[in-house]
Amino acid sequence: MPDGRDGRLGALTTLGVVEQPTRAAGRTTGTLDITVTGADRPGVTGALLEAVSDGGTEVLDIQQVVVHGQLTLALVLAPGEDGLAAARAAATGVAQRLGLKASFAAGSEEGARPRASRAAVVVLGAPLQAAAVSAVTRSIAHHGANIDRIRRLSRYPVTTVEFDVSGADVQGLRTELALVASAVGVDVAVAPGGLARRGRRLVVLDVDSTLIQQEVIELLAAHCGRLEEVAAVTARAMAGELDFEQSLRARVSALAGLPASVLQEVRDEIVLTPGARTLVRTLTRLGFTVGLVSGGFIEIVGDLARELGISHARANRLEIRRGRLTGRVVGEVVDRAGKARALREFAAAEGLPLSRTVAIGDGANDLDMLAAAGLGVAFNAKPVVREQAHTSVNVPFLDPVLYLLGLTREEIEEADAQDGTPTAAPTGPGPASLG
Repeated sequence: MPDGRDGRLGALTTLGVVEQPTRAAGRTTGTLDITVTGADRPGVTGALLEAVSDGGTEVLDIQQVVVHGQLTLALVLAPGEDGLAAARAAATGVAQRLGLKASFAAGSEEGARPRASRAAVVVLGAPLQAAAVSAVTRSIAHHGANIDRIRRLSRYPVTTVEFDVSGADVQGLRTELALVASAVGVDVAVAPGGLARRGRRLVVLDVDSTLIQQEVIELLAAHCGRLEEVAAVTARAMAGELDFEQSLRARVSALAGLPASVLQEVRDEIVLTPGARTLVRTLTRLGFTVGLVSGGFIEIVGDLARELGISHARANRLEIRRGRLTGRVVGEVVDRAGKARALREFAAAEGLPLSRTVAIGDGANDLDMLAAAGLGVAFNAKPVVREQAHTSVNVPFLDPVLYLLGLTREEIEEADAQDGTPTAAPTGPGPASLG
């Protein structure tokens, strides 16, 4: 909703009309801004337009929003031969009859101010405090941008609102709001608006501690009694303290001698992150492509991709001889650079530019991939990753990533209902679907 900088709706408390040329050739009349507010009910828009329609009234602009049952309907009209006074009187009569309030303002045709450099600013919080929203909106105004519309995308498992912003430099606003987000404890994503927000995308996820809740190599290490040793190396690697390839080879060496049958046992132990199925299912419905890139093992990742209907998967391959793990990997290691390379190759295979890609990860070895993507999302990530990613999600659900793309909770659940997809039992701060 405009915040007052737009001259058309910013002067609603000023009564009166202005004579100015309309687009209709051969006649000159004024334009009239009408804003109607009050309890929503069916038929308001139709009744109002019918009342002002005599004499060939033109509709130059019309916008409507209903929030918690309260209607705001705004119109810019170019009345016909009966003129401004008649249109105003007709609108007043309809409003009085329906128990609504009508305000009138000086008219101005839509389009007087160009709406360039559009951006979408999405704010997530659990809970979302008024002070945090205030800080975000102040920063947008300080940046010189204008909030043209606000809508709520979700109430649970997190509260999410989206600001449609004009006059913004996306990169500059993203940098500024990252500082605000850190200070007030919310997640903020800034992305190009307009056509850039629409169309097909590639979404690539890390696996361990992102798509799933565990680290696969630690599950394997538990089967040979070396969990603590391997977990310590994993933690140092994910924090960026160790070279990933060296740490991987050291950890895999601890698995030497394990029977290959352990891989099936580990597959059975894997638990998906809440919201993972919902995320992948919804992206697939939209016609998006999903990929998995992991520093783990294709023996596990490949099965997950097949189970979830994911198109691309890239991970390391364990060497197996005579039915046992040798403690080595086969082929090129999927490390930090390898993950970014996989993202680019997946995008090329799908005919998509990198600007149409989203990458999601939690560790230091995801940083190149997050930087290369059009939108890099740090998911419950280490501090070094949160600091460098485009945005972050710090709640224990994956499906809020959908809100960053502009989807609403209602749209997701409506699609599930149409498909007959059951909604999982409520958990967390609200009745979240954790499928």
